[in-house]
Amino acid sequence: MGIDTIKESLPAYAKDTRLNLGSVTTTSSLTPQRLWGALVATAVAARNAVVLREVVEEAAKNVSPEAIEAAKAAASIMAMNNIYYRGKHLIGDEAYQSLPARLRMQVIGNPGVDKVDFELWCLAVSAVTGCGVCLESHEKALVKAGASREHVHDALRVAAVVHAAAVTLDAEAALAG
Repeated sequence: MGIDTIKESLPAYAKDTRLNLGSVTTTSSLTPQRLWGALVATAVAARNAVVLREVVEEAAKNVSPEAIEAAKAAASIMAMNNIYYRGKHLIGDEAYQSLPARLRMQVIGNPGVDKVDFELWCLAVSAVTGCGVCLESHEKALVKAGASREHVHDALRVAAVVHAAAVTLDAEAALAG
């Protein structure tokens, strides 16, 4: 079960995704909590039921329930923030930049895990959903807090591979249905 199940579910044409999924989960510079939190958060953001169930099942063997909940919280809050901040940016009118969000975001201040872990998961989700404003903001916060660029890079790799697995499995399910 878990990552192996996802890998076995991928079709032959997704061999690179299968190999990369193995690689990002076994050769990461991230601590287990940061790695599994990034996997959970990006699995939520990628929206594939198989990927999400299998990642969370394996994550539960590697990190605390609190870390899993915080990773899901990162995905949830970034689902809102990525849309809001990307939208303001894409409109291109500077007048929107001075308007307050007036959206509740308290989990960012008290995520229940190390702040750097949560920031890393928010960055990974922002990569999946494509919000450049949030990517820049979280990368700066991570570097300022002492996270290495290698850690940021590994979180981006996790996001890319989890998203690729989810897209592939969604495509196969649509073609089979």
